[in-house]
Amino acid sequence: MTGDAMTSMMQQMMGPWWGFGPFWVGWLLNVLLLGGLIALVVVLMRQFTEWLPGWKGSGDGSRALEITKERYARGEIDKEEFEAKRRDLA
Repeated sequence: MTGDAMTSMMQQMMGPWWGFGPFWVGWLLNVLLLGGLIALVVVLMRQFTEWLPGWKGSGDGSRALEITKERYARGEIDKEEFEAKRRDLA
């Protein structure tokens, strides 16, 4: 089979994108798709872990405990409420 016949056959089978185009376009689409899927998994995991009961994540409650202590020190909450909140945050 000659080069012209091969070129003609490839154009019939794959259209005008039979050379560099499909590989480059396919590669780019695969990278974008994979990146999008990874980003989606990361976003869903971050959203899921924010409301997951018992998840400590990045906010381990230390700031919340500080705020509760400040409120107790200012007299905004009594000892019972402070102890209950402290147990919930621990």
